[in-house]
Amino acid sequence: MTKALAVYRKELRQILRDRRTLMTIVFVPAFFLLLYGYALNWDIRHIALAVQDRDATSQSRALISGFTNSGYFDRVADVYSPADIDRLLDLNVARAVLVIPEGFGRDVLGGRRPQVQLLINGDNANTATTVMGYAGNIIRGAGAALAPGGAAPAPFVSVTPRIWYNPELRSTLFLVPGLIAYILMITAVISTALSIVREKENGTMEQIRMAPIDTFSFVIGKSIPYFFISLASEEMIILAAMVLFGLPMRGNWGALLVALSLFIAGALGTGLLISTAAETQQVAFQAALLTSFLPTLMLSGFIFPISSMPHVLQLITLAVPARYFLIALRSIVLKGTPLALLWPQMLALSIYALVMLALASLRLAREKG
Repeated sequence: MTKALAVYRKELRQILRDRRTLMTIVFVPAFFLLLYGYALNWDIRHIALAVQDRDATSQSRALISGFTNSGYFDRVADVYSPADIDRLLDLNVARAVLVIPEGFGRDVLGGRRPQVQLLINGDNANTATTVMGYAGNIIRGAGAALAPGGAAPAPFVSVTPRIWYNPELRSTLFLVPGLIAYILMITAVISTALSIVREKENGTMEQIRMAPIDTFSFVIGKSIPYFFISLASEEMIILAAMVLFGLPMRGNWGALLVALSLFIAGALGTGLLISTAAETQQVAFQAALLTSFLPTLMLSGFIFPISSMPHVLQLITLAVPARYFLIALRSIVLKGTPLALLWPQMLALSIYALVMLALASLRLAREKG
């Protein structure tokens, strides 16, 4: 018992001196409990809805109000042409488009059963299924209110849903792009997170510091091998997904290569930044998992819709590169969206990569100095 107490006192003093470990043990679990406790929410709200009201009557406006007052849909745009529908869905401005045809109000007043159309973006199969269920309930409720006498024994307004980009609502087409981003982020971050730490543990870091090479060149040189390895690996994963899971490729391979390259560069920069701060490979490995595993899984839109998260978490997701890569990857592969329309995502990935590589270079230069 005396020896155990001696080890206890020694370990306690060491933990108290190591502030990083203390912060990790005490505060990080509570932080992630709060963060992901709010993020893990299967309820989908604030669904972006565009409306094409060809009837423009009080009856059509009542149906639209049923959507906007439900708490599930946010009216983000009015549509006036089929080209507008394509653009809004391609840019992810709208997740669904409600099309009310001419004569809707006339059919309601005449006691006939009117029809409306709902176009749903199916690149996220789970969200599309939920949206279809919400819309069906709303239309049935609004139809009952519009029916002569205020009620109808059967659904008075019928809806014809059409799922774009994933008509069969195959969950594979939704999960595989997210898994690609997930695997790529973890492997790239961990591989580079261990690189500089390995130099420190082997004792070769001092020789590198004495070499006539600037810090940024050293960081880039460290990244290049991992970049090409990660890029080749991801290309093989995508090809395997096409063969095994029927993942389509409706876009341009060049656009996909640009998106992959920017995302890999940011992930490698993150790993290098971790590597400059960690002193052992074990610490670097744990830090790499914390910064890549949980954010990519929970805060990228891979599983849980970002629009359903609290506003504070939505702001945090702006710093998660997988958020932008997932939008670009699904748009290129499932929709065939041209790269020019994805410039916000490409810009965000470029900024993230430059910031991470610059921070890694500055921290390494400070240690070298």
